Amino acid sequence: MNPRRKQKLIAVSSIGVLLVAAISFMLYALQDSIDVFYTPTEVLEGKAKTGQKPVIGQRLRIGGLVVPGSVSRDEETLAVSFDLMDVGPKVTVQFNGSLPDLFREGQGIVATGTLTEENLIIAHEVLAKHDEEYMPPELAEQLKGIKHVKPEQAGY
Repeated sequence: MNPRRKQKLIAVSSIGVLLVAAISFMLYALQDSIDVFYTPTEVLEGKAKTGQKPVIGQRLRIGGLVVPGSVSRDEETLAVSFDLMDVGPKVTVQFNGSLPDLFREGQGIVATGTLTEENLIIAHEVLAKHDEEYMPPELAEQLKGIKHVKPEQAGY
């Protein structure tokens, strides 16, 4: 191999190694910022295709319907606790802050927080859907076939 060709090969190989290292460092730095979406069933039983379950301490987004009768508020603080469900088991969400105006029992919501126990999420953000038609695509897929009762029909 002639020296000129050898220098080009070393240069290209070095650039490739540096590029792989830079991408690895970026992904490692973003690791704490990535929130994977789960439904309550997926939190407890794992994703359908992969069986992947979140681990304790993992940040995640969870979407589901607020279980009627499960909302409990602390009289002295803004702390609130409620259960979320989709088609299966329930997961408890605890939130300390001001809830959205559209939040109510039977409503679809998405919460962002940390899994602290197998079925307990400490949320730092709670979002309610804006109209009767919107629902996250992942949640809509899970809830196919379940009748949604509007809060005004349920007497809330």
